[in-house]
Amino acid sequence: MLDLRADPADLTAALVDIPSVSRDEGPLADQVERALREQTDYTVVRNGNAVLARTDLGRPTRVLLAGHLDTVPIADNVPARRVGDDIYGCGASDMKSGDAVFLHLAATVGEPAHDVTVIFYDCEEIEASANGLGRIQRELPEWLRADVAILGEPTDGDIEAGCQGTLRALISAAGVRAHSARPWLGDNAIHKLAPVLDRLAGYQSRSVDIDGCTYREGLSAVGISAGIAGNVIPDDASVTVNFRFAPDRSPAAALEHLREMFADLDVELRQTDVAGGALPGLDHPGAAALVAAAGGGVRAKYGWTDVARFAALGIPAVNYGPGDPNVAHRRDERVSVARISSVAATVRRYLSTPW
Repeated sequence: MLDLRADPADLTAALVDIPSVSRDEGPLADQVERALREQTDYTVVRNGNAVLARTDLGRPTRVLLAGHLDTVPIADNVPARRVGDDIYGCGASDMKSGDAVFLHLAATVGEPAHDVTVIFYDCEEIEASANGLGRIQRELPEWLRADVAILGEPTDGDIEAGCQGTLRALISAAGVRAHSARPWLGDNAIHKLAPVLDRLAGYQSRSVDIDGCTYREGLSAVGISAGIAGNVIPDDASVTVNFRFAPDRSPAAALEHLREMFADLDVELRQTDVAGGALPGLDHPGAAALVAAAGGGVRAKYGWTDVARFAALGIPAVNYGPGDPNVAHRRDERVSVARISSVAATVRRYLSTPW
């Protein structure tokens, strides 16, 4: 059985040793559920491959700690191994070290100043429609009620506030098919995408300061599709673009920005996926107290995380975990033992201190 009272670094290694690629989190969820039931006084509920637990101590405030159990596919990096101050293994950074911290604190903070909810969920690393936290929001919405939420995403021990929104769109051009020996008889759809690619390559990204956090936007081509044979002028071509937008833009405003960029070109733009961002929310006393407990440092979160789900519910949320995002998903993914210890100490102080 997982020992939740063990050093959270050792617990991180134990979690890494239980494979939990997206959609196959069952064995790890079983172990987490059993450990929480037997080693804490929390009320525990199982929902698919997600495990939820909470205290009901009658405290005036509630803190929610959330982490995903799943990882990207294993790349010959399970079981875990320790080299010096680092623990190597699939999910060590993203985000089994964050999960280990939250599990350890659930078992060892005996008299928290706040009621605590911990949620360990499935399928975060794949398409948004499969995300276990989204399923919990639909099926068990009462479990997401809290004053502040902390996501254990890898932040290298710094607080990353809010998150960017993300929008994917397909920009398509239509032409006329012809034999490539007689290109003048056709209309090359690929060539029509040239001005689209020029604008993407020359895009000047916007930087926005919100509550002292600077969010830098980005617009990139991430895929292209065209052509059926080496001797055919293509009659259709498309490029997929990904727009990472600052949280002061709504999804609708982000889409309108893209439409305006390409409105004068002979192309069609269709949104294929979108998720709104989250504002920092650092003016909330609970969020400000966490920043203070962590030493006052805070920066913007580049990328989308599930803090956006909490922001949409009106719950201030931050990303805070020991993993280094720069090594997440790599074959040599790793986490610093010192970072695990410092994050655990900070969250312990936070849970033990009234706002």
